[in-house]
Amino acid sequence: MNRSAPPQSSPSSGTAPRLPPVEPPWGDEVAEDLRKLMPPGVPPLGLFRTLAHNPRVLRRVRRGGLLDPGSVSVRDRELVILRTTALCGAEYEWGVHAAFFARAAGLSPAELAATVSGDLEPFAPAERALLQAIEALHASATIPDDLWVALATDRSPAQLIELVTLAGQYHTISFLTNALGLALEPAALRFSP
Repeated sequence: MNRSAPPQSSPSSGTAPRLPPVEPPWGDEVAEDLRKLMPPGVPPLGLFRTLAHNPRVLRRVRRGGLLDPGSVSVRDRELVILRTTALCGAEYEWGVHAAFFARAAGLSPAELAATVSGDLEPFAPAERALLQAIEALHASATIPDDLWVALATDRSPAQLIELVTLAGQYHTISFLTNALGLALEPAALRFSP
């Protein structure tokens, strides 16, 4: 992988979304799902309002999310999400996580930028193994044995399952945000400042 080349953002960045987000009033089921997806008083993201075109999918996305306290640290979770979305060119989702979760994950500005560039220098060895595993999953849908051994050195089986699942989920979210051509959220960060 060419670590110096930044990812391409989705082809429809800067243009009108392919499907407009659903505006209120929402049905009771959609309103409940949107409420549960966001912190109190925060309006729902464009992604969730767009998924509201199909309430069943919106509900499944909400129920299948892994942003609750899990077996992995917030830092590892966000490294997986940020690197996966950057590799997919999903600036929408990368920007939301960079803006709203990077601080809680303890990511420095250099580390945040490295999730886009692929530079592993700012990271500790265990995090380098994690990021390399994410790159391998993206490139070949598997993790080579040597990387698996490095990844498993400091992680439990439960953590390994969660990390691989996160990568898969955020490939799906990246496909959605890119294919739907979602408008970037105003408060979200961008790949390039």
